[in-house]
Amino acid sequence: MPREYPIEKTRDIGIIAHIDAGKTTVTERVLFYTGISHKIGEVHDGEAIMDWMAQEKERGITITSAATTCHWVPKDIERKKGNECRINIIDTPGHIDFTAEVQRSLRVLDGAIVIFDGTAGVEAQSETVWYQADLYKVPRICFLNKMDKVGADFEKSLQSIREKLSPKAVPLQIPIGEAEKFKGVIDLLNEKALYFEGDFGQNVVEKDIPQDLKEKAQDARKKMLEKIAAEDETLLEKFLEKKEISPQEIREVLRKATLEYKLIPVFCGAALRNKGIQPLLDGICYYLPSPKDLPPTSGSCPKTGEEILRKPEDSEPFSALVFKVASDPYVGSLSYFRVYSGHLTRGSYILNSVSGEKERIGRILRMHADSRIELEEVFAGDIAATIGLKNTTTGHTLCAETHPILLEKIIFPEPVISIRITPETKADQEKLAQALKKLAEEDPTFKTKIDLETGETIISGMGELHLEILCDRMKREFKVGADVGRPQVAYKETICQEAEAEGKYIRQSGGRGQYGHVWLRIKPKKRGEGYEFQNAIKGGIIPQEFIPAVKKGVREAMDKGVLAGYPMVDMEVALFDGSFHEVDSSEVAFKIASVEALRVAAKRAKLIILEPIMRIEVVVPSEFFGDTIGDLNRRRGVIEETKDRGKLKVIEGKVPLAEMFGYATTLRSLTQGRGTFTMEFARYDRVPDNIAQEIIEGKRR
Repeated sequence: MPREYPIEKTRDIGIIAHIDAGKTTVTERVLFYTGISHKIGEVHDGEAIMDWMAQEKERGITITSAATTCHWVPKDIERKKGNECRINIIDTPGHIDFTAEVQRSLRVLDGAIVIFDGTAGVEAQSETVWYQADLYKVPRICFLNKMDKVGADFEKSLQSIREKLSPKAVPLQIPIGEAEKFKGVIDLLNEKALYFEGDFGQNVVEKDIPQDLKEKAQDARKKMLEKIAAEDETLLEKFLEKKEISPQEIREVLRKATLEYKLIPVFCGAALRNKGIQPLLDGICYYLPSPKDLPPTSGSCPKTGEEILRKPEDSEPFSALVFKVASDPYVGSLSYFRVYSGHLTRGSYILNSVSGEKERIGRILRMHADSRIELEEVFAGDIAATIGLKNTTTGHTLCAETHPILLEKIIFPEPVISIRITPETKADQEKLAQALKKLAEEDPTFKTKIDLETGETIISGMGELHLEILCDRMKREFKVGADVGRPQVAYKETICQEAEAEGKYIRQSGGRGQYGHVWLRIKPKKRGEGYEFQNAIKGGIIPQEFIPAVKKGVREAMDKGVLAGYPMVDMEVALFDGSFHEVDSSEVAFKIASVEALRVAAKRAKLIILEPIMRIEVVVPSEFFGDTIGDLNRRRGVIEETKDRGKLKVIEGKVPLAEMFGYATTLRSLTQGRGTFTMEFARYDRVPDNIAQEIIEGKRR
């Protein structure tokens, strides 16, 4: 089958932003104007197509990233078959508890639209998603939304983008009026005023720029041209000589600069009022990359580790990355994947180069939120899903059996909060195990473990909301009856200095005995660097076959912790000496000796407890500023910056997660329900000694 759309006309994009900036509202307008939906679904009515989960409809927030495909012909291009761009969109959550959804989406996207609230500009999580996009080098365009809202300020919001995120932002539009006077936008490229008429703003009407805005528009256009022309010598010459420059010439230079991440185009509008979305769609087609515009995808050979490059062409060997696994009530396990090279036909066999197993592709689906279309074949640059892959999870590479390749994995943050969960009946116990397995497959930041002492199940995640949603899903989707405990902080233990210790396990009975003997050296590593094991045995004084048992023993001792039973992190463990017995040595003996050696060494290495520290942004009316600061100080918070946002005060700082349970209720009562806050994980830090003592004695959870 030939491909339906040329790869040059394909756009794989994501919509990312701080919570409540209007991502899903923008996506709903995009679906309406591109003809995918015939009715605009509103988030506040619980009718947004992209928010299809029951929990999303109830809360009016996006929890899981949803994928869809639509088509659009930009304004200055003839509207005929073959001229449209195919846009694959992933709408991501804004709440930081679901950061894994944003990360895995950005890993497989070629471009992004970053949406900002026009009244607030850059907010705490806008920075987080921006830096995640930087990590994957994703070209992007900005959209200043909510220009119709009281307090909207285009210049101020633009300035906050330039100061906090990137000085490369270049506005291609300015608003016609702001707040309740917002009527439309001025297109600086074509020097026209755009108004959005009809019941749903579907008719874009071009008019002359209003007289009172002419001077402002000329000034803004001059600044825009200056920035764009600086990226191209020919254009710069024309600009300096004051020659006529066509919109086409500006577009070509701006596209190149956007792809190289030298400039970031900025649009504006009000999605809820149906204003400004069509020019944004034009911008996606004009300025964001097709898979062809990006360098070849780099991977490695599973056997030799040498680098392999794959061009985004259908003739190359097939390679794809699974970026999401979801359980679907009708079809079972859905694996979403992005094709980087080659093509895939229904019924063919592929290799999972991570697990080393062959998988058969029974069905290929194009997803539209939670509905799907069957496909016969997918090509380079496509985003699709398949059903029933057995041993495939997030981050796995699918490839042609004859040309194996390993693509770069996705690294996810560690959970910071835990709760205990107890099934109500014996039947619930079996259902719980099944539900936890499915949910953990879907969400890489969701971890489960059994407390060996109490036999209780402990689930861990990125925040209170994250765990609340997961427990809700267990009850609704998997019909599990369970009692849920209070949230607990995921503390960690680490060491402050170097130490050595010996571990011996010798048992003599009538028959064959047990003999294991090791010397371990442990050293602290920098915060966040994780754990590393080094085999420093020379001359075979411990045979190679016992080394994995030593590693296993060390890992087990670290997971159980030494000081207060919390996992140990950020340390290097070296096995440097020991001995073995020709007959009596066994893997079990070496594992037990290693557990003992690590525990003794850790006690000598000055153990401390670490706690998660959260980055917090609190927005309150100015009359409650003093009370809010006082309350944060009582919670061991460190205030880093305070600033004004219209009549509101913004407080930014760091605060230990342990002190933040139930903060939403406290803030509401402190501010008569008018305060809001967002919180995200920043780092692990040392717990003060007095509090550490309480944790060790079990007085704190």
